Amino acid sequence: MDYFTDIAWAQQVKEGQRIGGDAVFLSRTEKDDRNICILSDGLGSGVKANVLATMTGRMAQRYVEEEKDIIRAAEIIMNTLPVCRERRISYATFTICEITADGEARILEYDNPPYIMIREGRVMEVEKIRRELNRPSAFKKEEILYSEVKLQYGDRLIFFSDGVTQAGLGTPGYPLGWRQKKVAQFIEGLMNTDRMLSSWHLTRSLTRQARFLDRGKAMDDITALSVYFRRPREILVVTGPPMDQKNDAPMARRIAEFPGKTVLAGGTTANLVSRELNRKLTINLKMRTEKVPPASEMEGITLVTEGMLTLTRVAEILEKKDEDALSGYDGASRFAALLINSDRAVFLVGTRINEAHQDPSIPFEIGIRRTIVKRIAAALETNYLKKTTTEYI
Repeated sequence: MDYFTDIAWAQQVKEGQRIGGDAVFLSRTEKDDRNICILSDGLGSGVKANVLATMTGRMAQRYVEEEKDIIRAAEIIMNTLPVCRERRISYATFTICEITADGEARILEYDNPPYIMIREGRVMEVEKIRRELNRPSAFKKEEILYSEVKLQYGDRLIFFSDGVTQAGLGTPGYPLGWRQKKVAQFIEGLMNTDRMLSSWHLTRSLTRQARFLDRGKAMDDITALSVYFRRPREILVVTGPPMDQKNDAPMARRIAEFPGKTVLAGGTTANLVSRELNRKLTINLKMRTEKVPPASEMEGITLVTEGMLTLTRVAEILEKKDEDALSGYDGASRFAALLINSDRAVFLVGTRINEAHQDPSIPFEIGIRRTIVKRIAAALETNYLKKTTTEYI
């Protein structure tokens, strides 16, 4: 069975702070295609907490990437990191999740709220092994929790910091905060509304609700990380006509037969597909901004946009992880959102020089187009753990 691990995270920084005290690290190993997810919560808030969480998370990420046993990795981290002299508690809590390509998940937790597993839209109990830690400098009994799960199609793992479970603390109806049980009920409610909800949307719904319970001002760093084991969602992006005009018709057929979503970037590309498939191309003047030209519409095509300016803007959105831009209605915003909500992106980059333009800058433009597509693919792989392939035609 062909699976994809959809991973995303979201964060609301504590009110009055410019940087979060929680840190998330995501990576995929090339050798054996393992996904590694780390969520660390530093002691306190702001820059100091961020440094502690980052140091802990990076250390955990490095050990797991090097194929060290995650229980042993946790013990090394705990013995390396000091205990706060005043409060006599660890400088950071953490959760480590390692997932193989076939869905074998290994999770280790230290002092973060318990993770939630969803199967068939409901919370599923997971058996956990407890291992005690003996650190004489700590004032309380410490332990790490270890669990193994064989993920099935549709399963989810949701991790979060205590800023989620403690949201609303002291407010009417939430004297002890949101708490684990009600967080689980909220997630089940999201599943009842949309069983196919992406990790990106789930984490944002969870963190925004936590901030809402804090009366719109996060009282602590609120961080959520979601893993969704599902069949891959694919997208085909085509920009530029083929070098050989004989390939115009085959390219158009490939677009028409593609099983996922499709995006055409560039007027020449859109007109070529319109001609070959005999489909009307209509400009949508509402889908525009000062920076991005209007998009267009074509039957059977998910999105049709202008070329270079739109591609450049998409690259910027993905590289900066500009979430505010994703809610826009212009072509670049919709383009970026489609990429983020897909799992595998195929880029077809045409290399034909448009002789009708008689413009010496066109060959240079083709090079720029290739560069921008590479930027988009790199941002998808690095920032969002997507899989991409690029073909030049």
